[in-house]
Amino acid sequence: MIDKQWHSAADAVADITDGSSLAVGGFGLSGNPIALIEALLAQGTKDLSVVSNNCGVDDWGLGVLLGAQRIRKMTSSYVGENKEFERQFLSGELELELTPQGTLAEKLRAGGSGIAAFYTQTGVGTQVAEGGLPRRYNADGTVAVASPAKDVRTFTVDGEPREFVLEEAITTDFSLVHAAYGDRHGNLVFNKSARNFNPLAAMAGRVCIAQVERLVEPGELDPDSIHLPGVYVHRIVEVGADIPKRIERRTVSAVATAAEGA
Repeated sequence: MIDKQWHSAADAVADITDGSSLAVGGFGLSGNPIALIEALLAQGTKDLSVVSNNCGVDDWGLGVLLGAQRIRKMTSSYVGENKEFERQFLSGELELELTPQGTLAEKLRAGGSGIAAFYTQTGVGTQVAEGGLPRRYNADGTVAVASPAKDVRTFTVDGEPREFVLEEAITTDFSLVHAAYGDRHGNLVFNKSARNFNPLAAMAGRVCIAQVERLVEPGELDPDSIHLPGVYVHRIVEVGADIPKRIERRTVSAVATAAEGA
């Protein structure tokens, strides 16, 4: 029997060294592997290259690593809601590879599937394909590193010629993900919107570390309910169902407020 359980988040991330690359699950603040992130923060690992949909907020998710200046480069599709991210990027302290969201998802999936690259129409005719997007600034605001031009080819689709841009797959040294349930073989089940970038990030990491709210015995999970098979998962840590979960932004409409007060 293959038992992938580790007894603490600290032990599970202990061999993530300075300069490592990480694929991290989560969308906004949903599905963030916060216990693993905080363990990584506590051990002091730095110069990280992180691939994730976004970088959390100033005091939560990947934002805690960013605030401690542990991240050297982010590959993301959305970079709002984080003032420290803006400050570091514009001051030249942080490198950013901005990638369309669907393209980022497919780059991770392709990496985990052994596909080296793929062609997509997303980004054709823009700086995504033509190059020139700022990746890192100098302290004086000039561009230090810009994105390169990518290969663009024409394919016939539905009888019409269309341009497609070549995107390379992403693989990383490690991946950190959060799931609702897992068994000791590494099979994972995600809860609702937490099933966002988590399965894709898990696939892309050469070593996948999963935190789960509840760990069960092999055979307890319905095979038809498993979202990610254990072949992609190497370490699993139970963190409990009461682990803090943040809401990124809570809004209440004026109409709803008036109705509640009536």
